[in-house]
Amino acid sequence: MREDVTDGRSKGMSREELLALPVAIDLDTSNRALGLGRSKGYELAKRGEYPCKVLRLGNAYRVVTADLLDLLGLAA
Repeated sequence: MREDVTDGRSKGMSREELLALPVAIDLDTSNRALGLGRSKGYELAKRGEYPCKVLRLGNAYRVVTADLLDLLGLAA
């Protein structure tokens, strides 16, 4: 993971981390991969404007990893 020098927190995801993701991931993980904050990511998902396909399963959002990798130009 890359670290933000100003506060030591992890920011974004490395290529290796992205390629190791399972088939579907939670919205927080997708937000981190895209560099979106939690509130903005959930707001976009709720409005149907998230940059890749989001599945709604009960109260949870899931992102298909293949769609995320395609968006990021890492599709296999």
